[in-house]
Amino acid sequence: MFALIAYRLGQGLATLVVLMVTVFLLVRLTGSPVDLYLPLDASAEMREALTARLGLDQPLWAQFATWLGEVLRLDFGTSLWQNRPAIELVATALPETLALGAITLALAFVGAVIIGSLAALKPHGIFDSLASALSLAGASIPDFWFALMAVMVFAVILGWLPTSGPGGPLHWVLPVLTLVLRPFGILVQVVRGAMIATLSQPYIRAARAKGALERRVLFRHALRNAMLPVITITGDLAAQFAGGVTVIETVFGWPGIGKLMIDAILQRDFAVLQAGVLVVATLIIVINIIIDLLYAAIDPRVRVS
Repeated sequence: MFALIAYRLGQGLATLVVLMVTVFLLVRLTGSPVDLYLPLDASAEMREALTARLGLDQPLWAQFATWLGEVLRLDFGTSLWQNRPAIELVATALPETLALGAITLALAFVGAVIIGSLAALKPHGIFDSLASALSLAGASIPDFWFALMAVMVFAVILGWLPTSGPGGPLHWVLPVLTLVLRPFGILVQVVRGAMIATLSQPYIRAARAKGALERRVLFRHALRNAMLPVITITGDLAAQFAGGVTVIETVFGWPGIGKLMIDAILQRDFAVLQAGVLVVATLIIVINIIIDLLYAAIDPRVRVS
């Protein structure tokens, strides 16, 4: 187990280094922040002074070495856009995204396990056909289109819900409703397929022959063995949420990490972009390691391998 964790940490560290080098180079292709933060009639001396203050007059390798040294001292730079420490902005925005993603994913996971398991009991029956149709529709509807339609219907026309921004429980309804559709639809299909395959196994028939209750057979014997593919997809979805649901956060004015990154790109705020990518990438690596540990907890064969 410790060897697996060490191996995945090594992989994650190598991936993180390559990613940060790539991001460091790409953000500088968006243009110089000097052109954005100084007026058009700024003198050449003013431009040179700001360029030197930002360290942009150095070669790229020197800029990267300086930034890496500061990161190792836990100094992620200062936001040009808001004149605050970049890590402070990231630390403020990330919990908003994680809270939204956690609630959405929990609702999608629990609902999909129940609906998908019940649908697998009688494949191609009425309940299965209805569940399959609704889940496919949920997985296929574009998030941005549903978000705009939900705002127009429930906020503008009916006036039941607020249009955007964080706040009380009502402010969470539209973002969560929009985000839950796709993961719920995907997970229902995964749970249904895995459960159908598991319910046809000999040990399930043996449990039924011994008189075990159908509820116990379904949720005790079959579900545990069908959970590996479900955990895989759930982990992928969790990583997507950790990276920020940019479109939904933009539509609903949600102050999450996705919206922060878009604003930082528009403002050419290199420090915020680099800090955000570094934190999110680290979080995704941690999520993947947790998924590996869940594999080992659910299936002993994973521990052996």
